Amino acid sequence: MTMKLYCFEESGHSYKAALALQLAGLDWAPVKVDFFGGETRSEDFRRDVNEMGECPVLVDGDIRLSQSGVIQQYLSDTYGHFGGKDASEKLEVLRWVIWDNQKLSGMAGPCRFLMNFLPEEKRPAEVVAFMQARLRSTYGILDAHLKGRDWIVGAAPTNADLTCCGYLYYPEPFGFDRKAFPEIDRWLSNIQGLDGWKAPYDLMPGSPADRA
Repeated sequence: MTMKLYCFEESGHSYKAALALQLAGLDWAPVKVDFFGGETRSEDFRRDVNEMGECPVLVDGDIRLSQSGVIQQYLSDTYGHFGGKDASEKLEVLRWVIWDNQKLSGMAGPCRFLMNFLPEEKRPAEVVAFMQARLRSTYGILDAHLKGRDWIVGAAPTNADLTCCGYLYYPEPFGFDRKAFPEIDRWLSNIQGLDGWKAPYDLMPGSPADRA
């Protein structure tokens, strides 16, 4: 049975789940959600898809899950990809998933939104500057960790990689220059070299140009 992923193309969290499905070679199809048209805030969406009003949402038969980290863990537990080779690695993967959601994606997502998807006159310059400063420190932590490593955890790609890369392939400016962080740059190239990899706007339907 084909899994469904409710997603929208600008969402880095949706991209994490889509990338996990894609790189695992699983049978899945995207269901485009009109986030900017207010679909996730509608009564129907919150009743029928996700009461939290968020994407992504994975539907696999009778299973319905939201939150990208939960979806990635479910896919690993159920289909055997990217979970880590042993109990120690699984805990380390979880540590980086939580770190990403709090420190990296949790800051990069809102910063990118404020800088690119709000009208220019409504963009809060002081808030953006604060977020970018926090992100520079976060990028530095990841860059230092990756020195001498091909992957964040262990000798193969895991959900740690697939979650931390989520926003870093998007073309919109949000203060991230991968060339300024050579270890992150090398690591992102490693992920791009995986069979089946696609950039966000190639993997999920649509692009911001559709709303221009």
